[in-house]
Amino acid sequence: MKTEFEITEDGSHTLFVPELNEHYHSTHGAVQESMHVYINAGFRQCTKEEIHVLEIGFGTGLNTFLTLLESEKSDKKIVYTSLELYPVSLADARKLNYASQICPEKADVFLQLHESEWEKKVDINSRFSLLKLNRSVTKNDSLTLDEVFDVVYFDAFAPDKQSEMWSQKIFNDIFSICNPNAILTTYCAKGAVRRMLQNAGFEVERLEGPLGKREMLRAQKN
Repeated sequence: MKTEFEITEDGSHTLFVPELNEHYHSTHGAVQESMHVYINAGFRQCTKEEIHVLEIGFGTGLNTFLTLLESEKSDKKIVYTSLELYPVSLADARKLNYASQICPEKADVFLQLHESEWEKKVDINSRFSLLKLNRSVTKNDSLTLDEVFDVVYFDAFAPDKQSEMWSQKIFNDIFSICNPNAILTTYCAKGAVRRMLQNAGFEVERLEGPLGKREMLRAQKN
């Protein structure tokens, strides 16, 4: 997909997809949105010493980078799996300003996330492994992965832009590969999405959304 660079209100980049008339991140701030929805409401709520993370939508690599930085602060071991059908080009990844905005001394690590081989588990450091899968959950009869997950970042494009990513079957599949007490977070707070998560078996709560959004969703498998 063709993309264009834009600067969001917190100074960090997002990508705009003219074909979908959609941004990868909130224009109110890409970093603040990812921190609010996926790190604060999701990752930090898991108390395990080894956390298996599933991300639906690798995109710009921002969620992955923030999770890696969080893991270093907490000294947790992270096994990270991310699905992406349309990877950002390496040329574009090198232009993204997340590392310079967040942690300049880790700029090489941010690029390593993008440069790492697809379909192969790569040790980014001794406590963070990354498996990038070049596929979409909609392209398979079922979402079958070797891992069982503790935290899920559901970061697909919005339902009105990419409706095939927001289906009852997908949420059922995700529920089936989650550990007890697993947490799923998404920026989307639509009632239809909340009901699909509940029908899959999750307990769902509405939380205050990131800047520019009234609400978001957090789901837990009990």
